Amino acid sequence: MFNNFLRENKISAAILTIIRLYLGYSWFTAGFHKITGGFDASGFLKGAIANPVKGPDGNMVYSWYVHFLESFALPNIDVFNFIVPWGETLIGLGLMLGCLTTAAMFFGLVMNFSFFLAGTVSHNPTDIFLGFIILTAGYNAGKYGLDYWVVPFINKTVRKNKAKATA
Repeated sequence: MFNNFLRENKISAAILTIIRLYLGYSWFTAGFHKITGGFDASGFLKGAIANPVKGPDGNMVYSWYVHFLESFALPNIDVFNFIVPWGETLIGLGLMLGCLTTAAMFFGLVMNFSFFLAGTVSHNPTDIFLGFIILTAGYNAGKYGLDYWVVPFINKTVRKNKAKATA
C-alpha cells in the first residue's frame, strides 16, 4: 500500500519533489565547493585507513573496505579526486532537475554508503533514509521534473532499437 502511494500518487510526487530538491541541493553544493575550492581526498582516505570503524570488541568492522581504500583508492587518488566532486555535482544536478532521478539517487546512495563505511556519520544516515524513499518511488520521484519527458523518450528509443535488432 505504501509502495503504491510512493510510486503512483500525485501528492506523493509533490512530497518527493521537495525531498529530491533538498537532497539535490545538498549534493550539488558539496560537489561544487569541492570543484571550485580544490579537493584532495588523500587526507580523508588516510584518516579512514588509520582510524577504521571498530566494533564493541575493538576489531575492524569493515576490514574489506579498509583494504579497498589502501590497495585501490589511495593508489588511484587522482581518479577519486576527479570522481568525487564531479559525481556529487552531477548527482545534485540530476536530483534538482529531476533528470534520470533514479540513477542519480542510486549513485548518491553508493557515495553515502562509501562515506559511511569509511567512518563518516555526519548527515549520511538521513541522506540514506531519504535516498531510499526516492529510489523506491522510482519514476514518480522525477515526475515533476525532466523525467516527465526524458523517461518516455528513453523507453521509446530503447523499444525502437529492440525492434530493429529483432527484425
